Amino acid sequence: MTIRHTRRVFLSAATMVAAALAATACGSPQDTASGGGDAAPVKVGLVYSQSGPLASYGKQYIEGFKAGLDFATKGTGKVGDRKIELSEADDAGDPAKAVSAAKDLIGKGTKIIAGSTSSGVALQVAPIAAQNKVLFISGPAATDAVTGANKYTFRSGRQSWQDVVTAKSFIGDAAGKKVVVFAQDGAFGDANEAAVKAVIGGAGATVSSVRAPASATEFTPFASQIKAAKPDLLFVAWAGTTAGAMWQTLDQQGVLAATTVVTGLDIRASWPTFGAAGSKISFLSHYFDGASDTEAAKAAKAKIPGGTLDLFHPDGFAAAQMVVRAVQEGGDDVEKMVTALEGWEFEGVKGTMKIRAEDHALLQPMYQAKLTGSGTAFTATAQKTLTGAESAPPVAQMKG
Repeated sequence: MTIRHTRRVFLSAATMVAAALAATACGSPQDTASGGGDAAPVKVGLVYSQSGPLASYGKQYIEGFKAGLDFATKGTGKVGDRKIELSEADDAGDPAKAVSAAKDLIGKGTKIIAGSTSSGVALQVAPIAAQNKVLFISGPAATDAVTGANKYTFRSGRQSWQDVVTAKSFIGDAAGKKVVVFAQDGAFGDANEAAVKAVIGGAGATVSSVRAPASATEFTPFASQIKAAKPDLLFVAWAGTTAGAMWQTLDQQGVLAATTVVTGLDIRASWPTFGAAGSKISFLSHYFDGASDTEAAKAAKAKIPGGTLDLFHPDGFAAAQMVVRAVQEGGDDVEKMVTALEGWEFEGVKGTMKIRAEDHALLQPMYQAKLTGSGTAFTATAQKTLTGAESAPPVAQMKG
């Protein structure tokens, strides 16, 4: 595990400054406070996956964070006259490494920790934040348990409930509908099945499941079970290298033509996995390039290498906006930082974002999407945008 200490002062193009100055009110994070006379830097620790299975997610997160910091500070890298000093640590997706890194940073005087690409990491770092009374802003980690974890824990990304509510939107009124969850055996499949039962089943649908061993390579028997169930909605939760064969089988066996099939749209690099089935699937989406046309999205595209936004760029961008807001209003007082973020509404890459005061859920737009194209050349387009209110999870009880 390595920690890189860097002091960053970003320079923005004139167009970026113009965009920031033109942004409207509603608690906009680019309204940089004048700050006090204390020129000591603000230490921010970023603990995320630079390596390991979620490294691609972590790369998008840090790119988004740096673009968001540039946007929120008008290219200065400062809040008032205080520089934002970043210390980056690689947790490799390992909760133990993340906890060690967070404790090390806190021991060096860091009062703001952000990152957590992995849900398992976020759930271990959150208690550390509460024990040490430091601000923790979780990133792409989607587990619902981060919401309401404690008063010091916030999130800059979406949570699983918002994914499943978006899936539900494809069938409208769920009352009396039949829903089948197709997933692999194991914790990932269990979590998705439980979420569908809670969200869509809770709205009146009958939810059943077809589960496959994680080692399965022949999917025709499972396709037959799905067709026999005649669902109004098939929710597919799949991970791993067998995804391509699984989608090909569902397509060949007529499942995709027989019902509405919904799954999550992952990062762009995964899109070719769907093959010819891609255009026949309905996707729920946290974000993809072109899903929004906000000032923040334009600013992010101008800073992201390659100029193409992906799934987790908005999470990093929003985290930086939240950091700047916390420091603007709270200085070095973590209790004031927490108060400043609770109930705050701001314009992020996705559009209007609001931090719910009661449990720190991040209310935000979610998307229905379709893929077009073939081979390695796919394009995603938004079919419908759900508002933050439409995709809001139920209020969770704050645990600490």
